[in-house]
Amino acid sequence: MKPPLLSSVLPLVMILFVNSIMISLMISLSSCDFMKKSGPNIARISLESKITSLDPANAYDLVSGNIVYQIYETLYEYHYLKRPYTIQPLLAEALPIIEDKGKKYIIKIKKNVLYHNNACFKGEKRFLKAQDFVTEFKRLAFAPTNSNGMWSFSGVVKGLKEFRELAKNDFDLFKKLNIEGIKTPDDYTLVIELTEALPQFTFLLAMSHAAPIPLEAFDCYRNDFQDQDLGTGPFFIKELNKEGMIKLERFKDYRNEYYPTTGDRWSHDHDLLRDAGKKIPFLDGIEFSYTKDFKSRWDLFIDKKIDIIDNIPKDQINTYITPSGDLGPELINKHINFMVSPSLIYWWLAFNMNDPIVGKNKNLRYAIAYAIDIDKLIKLFTHNIGQRANSIYPPSIVGYDPRKQLNFTYNLDVAKKYLKLAGAGHDYNEKKPPLTITFDTRGNDTKNILQAEFIKAELKKIGIEVNIQLNSFSEFLEKARKGKLQFWQGGWALDFPDPINVLQLLSSKNFPPGPNNYFYNNKKFEELFNKASKMENDQEKFILLRDIENIVLEDLPWIMTYYDRRYVLYNHTLKNYRHSDLVYNYLKYVKIAY
Repeated sequence: MKPPLLSSVLPLVMILFVNSIMISLMISLSSCDFMKKSGPNIARISLESKITSLDPANAYDLVSGNIVYQIYETLYEYHYLKRPYTIQPLLAEALPIIEDKGKKYIIKIKKNVLYHNNACFKGEKRFLKAQDFVTEFKRLAFAPTNSNGMWSFSGVVKGLKEFRELAKNDFDLFKKLNIEGIKTPDDYTLVIELTEALPQFTFLLAMSHAAPIPLEAFDCYRNDFQDQDLGTGPFFIKELNKEGMIKLERFKDYRNEYYPTTGDRWSHDHDLLRDAGKKIPFLDGIEFSYTKDFKSRWDLFIDKKIDIIDNIPKDQINTYITPSGDLGPELINKHINFMVSPSLIYWWLAFNMNDPIVGKNKNLRYAIAYAIDIDKLIKLFTHNIGQRANSIYPPSIVGYDPRKQLNFTYNLDVAKKYLKLAGAGHDYNEKKPPLTITFDTRGNDTKNILQAEFIKAELKKIGIEVNIQLNSFSEFLEKARKGKLQFWQGGWALDFPDPINVLQLLSSKNFPPGPNNYFYNNKKFEELFNKASKMENDQEKFILLRDIENIVLEDLPWIMTYYDRRYVLYNHTLKNYRHSDLVYNYLKYVKIAY
């Protein structure tokens, strides 16, 4: 006979033992379930083309900017959550003190800003100094850099052009010579003098071209920063393969910067302030991968291998978005988020005004403008999502007037009349060969090819033959920089929200490697442009901008086509995401949360 105590305890022990196993099993299953629902805090971004450069002095296309703005920083940036766009300090302590009637900028630099580790620092910690900005301004002007950012500051910063002329290609002179208008009274004060007042100058200081570079790095790499990381930003390059994967990692020694505590109404409605006041960045890393075609990008997105699709081809939007403008149920079930974002990108058909055929014959340009059915182009290549352009200025900036109407509408009879006035009309009775012009594509994907074929078919109706020249995007950019294009699709993503950012594309001061690869040159335009550049955004400036636009439309270096809009899909695990055409360093604000 068992002792009474033992007989009563054994069942209890067995129950506790079984319960213990069940709890352990539940914890184990829960852990497995958690592992399935969790993952690395790494954002995965797909690039549509290969990057051209990691040098902030030359990385001017949007694809390269995806990486550059994560690793390099500038004096100023745009507030992530405020619209209209608001400028705020980044490497600067505060907004500049402006003196001498707008011609002198005094900027205090933040202290204890650390550069990423780099071999040229020889194992020492390198902190930001005001002189580093001087080095970068010199690099912009230095001929061997061949910077497409020089145009932003040439003729603006006092003595910059003179430095370029004196330094030439001489590396020793680069170090010995000073720029008259840039001084550093101490390690944390930068003083910049302008040739004349420019209200937009702070915007220019938010562009990647103005990112600081230490002088010893200039020496170490002999001014070649195509594949280098000399940034102070929240992420540094962990792995670099410009043909494939580029991996960034969170910079653990990044200074104390915080998620914004305020925003506009939209940001409140979409819960973008959940992390207000928290230290950034949140991500442990970012993986950029090059994927040429949309189908491959889409498959990666559906398989959760990339986090954002921010440029759905217009011909495929109806596949994913319902006629009422909502996300399809299949994508909703996959926990995918959707937004329509207004864009600061817009498009036109461009002429090289130096070209002896299209550039020197205004009647020919008019004939081409009347011969192309822009509404049909918008329907075919944007599925009516693009907004027909009615101005050289995009909506949402000063100068844009929604009531304005462009003179050129599709009319083949008028097109033929102008072609005859141009002396280029094709007369079959005289067996005269048709006029032939070359249309260069911006890429070699299907959309670019089909759009070129459309242009060719439209102009054939009035007797103009079009020779299509296929280019990769990098080949197209190289031709544009060298002024070797004749007729092509032009476009622009605004660097800052001001009409001057548009008009500078047509200024004769900005011939290649600047952005005026149209070689447009009109003295009256230049006079009014210079005047508008110095004006605040008021009614007087609006009237002046209208007069400038009329000059451009009369000369017709551009045939305006449409304003873009972005349809963006992103995984529900990507938090704090807000699409923007100006806030390129947005990845420091987002995080992955399962």
